[in-house]
Amino acid sequence: MTRLGVNIDHVATVRQARGVAYPDPIAAASMVELSGADGIVCHLREDRRHIQDRDLRILKEIVQTQLNLEMAATEEMVRIAIATKPDIVTLVPEKREELTTEGGLDVVKSFRSLNKAIQRLHKENIPVSLFVDPDRNQIKASEGVEAEAIEIHTGHYCEAKTSTQADDELKRIFDAIGEASQRNLRIAAGHGLNYVNVRRIAEIKEIEELNIGHSIIARAVLVGLDRAVREMIALIR
Repeated sequence: MTRLGVNIDHVATVRQARGVAYPDPIAAASMVELSGADGIVCHLREDRRHIQDRDLRILKEIVQTQLNLEMAATEEMVRIAIATKPDIVTLVPEKREELTTEGGLDVVKSFRSLNKAIQRLHKENIPVSLFVDPDRNQIKASEGVEAEAIEIHTGHYCEAKTSTQADDELKRIFDAIGEASQRNLRIAAGHGLNYVNVRRIAEIKEIEELNIGHSIIARAVLVGLDRAVREMIALIR
């Protein structure tokens, strides 16, 4: 059964827009879990545009399922992860000017630095996933740097303008999953998934977990967080 991790970053985005104390992503995380989600995802960015250090500290204390910390493989973030000890770290690329993560890590190019960061996290018994494009070379390199898992970037599939483009992107995802399965990497997927496009990804049995944020939080504005989470769970299962 496919697990659902809910990214609560954009609850914090609304809060930070006014610089006030609400809506609180901590309260959102508790509601998400009560609604049946299998994990909480948050991205502590270098520029602190949404999730703050305080949020991460409290999330570690209150999350009852799995806390997945998305972060760049920087010295600062590795230190924070070691101090916080989330259940899993997902290493992602990060650029200050981007609206959201634009693509997967270039594990091949950053092999040494990623391996060094992963070894430090492993010494603290923190498992590591890598957010990568559906590319066989990136999958091979992910095994090489000793990550336990990958999260396949589904953004290009979600942004496809035609059914042919979507089919082509889905084939790339299938090929990447085949490579990851041969290398005994656990497989998650995410980015851009919503209530319309999630079904074809959720049907892929090798994908253990889908991590979805923006579309759930956007729907929650209209129908409430509990209903938005439950509707997504119903779709993927």
